Amino acid sequence: KENCRPDGRELGEFRATTHFLSSGSITTADGSALVKLGNTTVICGVKAELAAPAADSANKGYIVPNVELPSLCSTRFRSGPPGEEAQAASQFIADVIESSQMIAKEDLCIANGKLAWVLYCDILCLDYDGNILDASTFALLAALKNVQLPSVTINEETGLPEVDLKQKNPLIIKKHPVATSFAIFDDTLLIVDPTAEEEDLATGTVTIVTDDEDRLCSVYKPGGSPLTGAKLQDCITRAVTRHKEVKKLIDKVITSIKPN
Repeated sequence: KENCRPDGRELGEFRATTHFLSSGSITTADGSALVKLGNTTVICGVKAELAAPAADSANKGYIVPNVELPSLCSTRFRSGPPGEEAQAASQFIADVIESSQMIAKEDLCIANGKLAWVLYCDILCLDYDGNILDASTFALLAALKNVQLPSVTINEETGLPEVDLKQKNPLIIKKHPVATSFAIFDDTLLIVDPTAEEEDLATGTVTIVTDDEDRLCSVYKPGGSPLTGAKLQDCITRAVTRHKEVKKLIDKVITSIKPN
């Protein structure tokens, strides 16, 4: 009623996105980024490997995302195989990559039908305090913008790939999808960027993903309270504004940290 939340934020206020430690937060990865959204901390490492393209898409590479929510990051998660929430988050990220067309998979093809890049995007939550989808999407985008792939040619005589580690090229990121999550209370009240406590108390959540051209890439609503058309439109408007802020932040960090 008083437009105030337990951590002092207003209902429509986002937590400070404090870190985008791109370039070399993981030295063994081809691209990496650490993102801190309030207390929620996520690190993403991208590993590039060579593989044969699939028979039905001979001119495309692969992007394989995986979100891990280990017991280390919160008492709500158990050790062992990925739980339901981690699997849902991995599928959400895969859908965002597909629907936003952030990377043209054709760009990952080296030789048609013979050789392509596979980008393994591992997203690990170090500290969980709600809103894992937004943090994971930010971390993925910042890490991919940081990837440098060596140039690869196929030796005509041997038919084997030759990798030139001295000549590296950045990935071409065509779109910059940004996720904005909302928690729904009492079917009417919307709060943005929920903490873990707020997620537990909410009657539903919704995540809106938009791109650079203010287009809607996806709406993710796993059950819970229904939303009216007007409320959904309100969420989309706020998500578009949020996109501009995040894009500015990522660009600022990318320009300040030059790749090695």
